[in-house]
Amino acid sequence: MNRTALIFGVTGQDGSYLLETLLDKGYKVAGVSRRVSTGNTERIYHLLDDNNFALVEGDITDYSSVFRIIDNHMPDEVYNLAAMSHVGTSFGQPLLSIEVTCKGCLNILEVIKEHCKTTRFYQASSSEMFGDSFSDGEDGNPYQDEDTRFNPQSPYAVAKLSAHHLVALYRKSYSLHASCGILFNHESERRGDRFVTKKISTYVADLHNYIADGGNPESFPRLSLGNLDAKRDWGHAKDYVEAMWMMLQQDFPDDYVISTGETNSVRDFLISAFKYIGVDNYKDFVVIDPKFMRPSEVPYLRGSSAKAEEKMGWHHKVSFKELVKCMVSHDIEERASICKPLQTIKYAS
Repeated sequence: MNRTALIFGVTGQDGSYLLETLLDKGYKVAGVSRRVSTGNTERIYHLLDDNNFALVEGDITDYSSVFRIIDNHMPDEVYNLAAMSHVGTSFGQPLLSIEVTCKGCLNILEVIKEHCKTTRFYQASSSEMFGDSFSDGEDGNPYQDEDTRFNPQSPYAVAKLSAHHLVALYRKSYSLHASCGILFNHESERRGDRFVTKKISTYVADLHNYIADGGNPESFPRLSLGNLDAKRDWGHAKDYVEAMWMMLQQDFPDDYVISTGETNSVRDFLISAFKYIGVDNYKDFVVIDPKFMRPSEVPYLRGSSAKAEEKMGWHHKVSFKELVKCMVSHDIEERASICKPLQTIKYAS
């Protein structure tokens, strides 16, 4: 194929799966990661020695850094997956959310506009941009698609929406091949520890291993969570990065909702995860802590990917129950070798 791709945010969940996907397709890939004092390459460690991959140090908020990286590699495709990605944290760090998510996207667009207008660009937008807005489905079930009104409910969502509008502006004004994927929640075995799905899967895995070692479940620490009634459209990240690539293979740029079309609550995730290890009542192990409630909550998300299915032929492959199963089973195996005194285990960070 002899094509070159550049991934901002390569060490994250999506970046690692996208890197694998592009290398499998024959690309040469450069991945950008911020300089940090501790290692952050765990998700891509198995690819660091691949001759078609180069890990590059850079900062998306620094225009000169973005220019240097793009100028050095002159990629055919640029994927921007870099963001301050935790919605809850964005309330405590709103300026950082805007700086990384919005300004970072603008830096890339400016470099492409001025120096490599034929480069195709993908921006990771988010279902959080819809907030509490939805369209009424004919079946009585509300949903969100490309025509649903945006109404962001967090600094993270506001930053994502700003970047989303910038892409549309540069696409129209400068004829860039720039597309946005409006991605609904997507999880995997590589999900970060601060996300609720990963908190649940690691807790359930530790509980399973504790019981298997002869521990009394009544003495196991409880899991502190916030709103269990929030409903999300959860898919697997590996399915979603395939959609990212497909967008940049289209003749014309556009924006696409990427989702499963199914909504489940945090409570549903809990029930499914606990049932996988043979525990029927999660309530014995979960406590609700008000400090994990967001100042402004998005109560319901369910996407419609009819446009992506019709125009690109994209379909999700991993179901909700399969997603929960693969996350919990992975964590059971991975964490079985982790020996921690019971009193040091924390599940409310």
